[in-house]
Amino acid sequence: MWLCTIVETWGSSPRPAGSWLAVSDAGQWSGSVSGGCLEEDLLRRTVAEGADYTVVVDYGITDGDRDNFRLPCGGRIRLLVEPLGSTASTRSGALEHVRQLAESLRSRQPVARRVSLQGVVELELPEPTAQPGIMFDGEELLQTLQPECRLLLIGAGEVARYVAEFATAADFTVTLCEPREAFSSGWGYPHLPLDRRLPDDLVAESFNDSWCGVLALAHDPRIDDMGLLAALQSSAFYVGAMGSKRTSDTRRERLLSLGLGEADLQRLRAPIGINIPSKTPAEIAISVVADLIAARHHLRITHEPCASYSGK
Repeated sequence: MWLCTIVETWGSSPRPAGSWLAVSDAGQWSGSVSGGCLEEDLLRRTVAEGADYTVVVDYGITDGDRDNFRLPCGGRIRLLVEPLGSTASTRSGALEHVRQLAESLRSRQPVARRVSLQGVVELELPEPTAQPGIMFDGEELLQTLQPECRLLLIGAGEVARYVAEFATAADFTVTLCEPREAFSSGWGYPHLPLDRRLPDDLVAESFNDSWCGVLALAHDPRIDDMGLLAALQSSAFYVGAMGSKRTSDTRRERLLSLGLGEADLQRLRAPIGINIPSKTPAEIAISVVADLIAARHHLRITHEPCASYSGK
């Protein structure tokens, strides 16, 4: 097997630094490092030629590269192509490295992988405040990875349906919470399964770290408030609630009366979503997922209330 990692880009590039393409010796592949223009050549370099050492590969250096691989105008991409074992002994060590990497991320622990051109691969724990990213000095790669971003959507409905689908496409892992029998029994989208437990229990169990988001979409204080109280007192990176400005003001008063501190309340994004003229459930979901993406990437954008939702 081989792992191809984008370590640097210049100009236009379809995929950012840190993107992966994994290739097996049977020609199976997963991931991408371009819009499709480089993958065929990388399959040739790995499977057909059987590369058995770590190597840096540049694309887009010459005019011929740009013509042959149809790279975006002026773009350059540098990759590290890394064999995950070419013999039984080295393969077992490489697979152990991958297993430990996956286990760290499954346990919600950030991890960094250090890879040298000499084939040395190590895992290390980054600083708690370390951001995901990649550094390459020409001889050694250091790639910091964070756990997947999980979303808990409270309340089954059309907005939740579209948020779940759009957020899943944007690489969030989504759980839809609906403890109300009338809504859960009539849910008509089996590809989006429901969890019928109470939202505060789910927050306490699985949605309380800094790679989690909690969205109250039920328009029902009986379950929205339970989830929001738990989420706002957790480390969740995003806590939002759907509703008009009036509904949001009433919700804030209610949460304060339930004992939530003012500092915790300031973290609530309500009305939820970025300020676009959204009216339909799908349009509202687009504004919500756009705000989630911005928050995930730590973008500094002005978060203005989305007053277009005309609900309660």
